[in-house]
Amino acid sequence: METLRSEKHLVDQAYDVILDALCDGTLKSGERITQEDIAARLNVSRQPVTHALAVLKSQGFLISSGRRGLTVAPVEMKFFAEIYQMRSVLEPLAVRLGCSRLSTSAIVKGRSIVEHGRNMMIAGDARASLQADVDFHSFIYELSGNALIGESLKLHWKHLRRAMGEVLRYPGMSISVWQEHGRIIEAMARGDGDAAADMMCKHIVSAAERIGFEANPAPGIEAESGEPGRIRKPSDRS
Repeated sequence: METLRSEKHLVDQAYDVILDALCDGTLKSGERITQEDIAARLNVSRQPVTHALAVLKSQGFLISSGRRGLTVAPVEMKFFAEIYQMRSVLEPLAVRLGCSRLSTSAIVKGRSIVEHGRNMMIAGDARASLQADVDFHSFIYELSGNALIGESLKLHWKHLRRAMGEVLRYPGMSISVWQEHGRIIEAMARGDGDAAADMMCKHIVSAAERIGFEANPAPGIEAESGEPGRIRKPSDRS
């Protein structure tokens, strides 16, 4: 983990750096950590680390271990499966909405994010690759024009980053992720919203499956043709 700078509040800095370490796998599930060890690694006093660890514990990233120690919480399969199920509905919808708002500059931006992510993956920079993954999906949310999509997912965004980090941690998985991102952007650039939404749903479900989650799309969320990401009208349901 990197040492801290003085220009930002030390508690906030400590929180951000430790969270990054949890998400990119520097601090692994089940690993025991102490205030003293983290403070030494960050080259700060124990006080800001104590506060940062308390916040991370309250958010479910850490659990108590012994009298004074903490352990990195395991990935809770049910919780993450529910997040991915929600994503499998909202993100295809964001893609459909975004297709109608896609400008030339947006296409360039989307392709640039994908290219950067691929380069970071090839370079073996897990933290930068994770950030690029976050940037890609945030780009899709913003492009949709529906603020509720991004807001709904950002309620769990910190935990979502950890799940994304699990996927990107393995070379074979991370290669597939960026190939899928590229295909989604190209389908959107062609104006094929149905294909892009279908790709996004499959991307979310397959990402969940790679790390052992079951994230089938929520019941009733599909197109008349069986495509994911579109809500059927009540009259269409049996």
